[in-house]
Amino acid sequence: MQCEYYFAYGSNMNPGRMAVRGMQYRESMAARLEGWTLAFNKRAHGKQGIAYANIVPTNDAVEGVLYRLRDHREIERMDPYEGHPVRYRRECLPVLTGAGEVPTWVYIANADWQAENLKPERWYLNHLLSGRPWLTDSYYRRLLQVPVFET
Repeated sequence: MQCEYYFAYGSNMNPGRMAVRGMQYRESMAARLEGWTLAFNKRAHGKQGIAYANIVPTNDAVEGVLYRLRDHREIERMDPYEGHPVRYRRECLPVLTGAGEVPTWVYIANADWQAENLKPERWYLNHLLSGRPWLTDSYYRRLLQVPVFET
């Protein structure tokens, strides 16, 4: 399946972060990934107790930013930042938009990079919070309640 979209549920919900990473996209929109939930269980490389965002299968849904990529190969620019294929794998999954369902690239943490009792750092969570224009109020409020790692 050829995916021309990328679903960001973590720090890449921040368009500024996407720009720094050189990702070129035609548009961005709100989207939901059904059957998954947001989890802060992806171990940060070289940082004890620190989490990055991941998704795990559940009966819930993950909200995020859907980027319509410049072309289907554009996603390859993101692979090094996501540690693909070692830390995260990339799958093409159906994501819901206001216009319907579209096949979309989604990164999912590999099992050997997952752990429990992790927390994101404040700066990292702030990237997720910058996705507010694309998130429902209730989802945004849930993000505000995420406990952060205190040093």
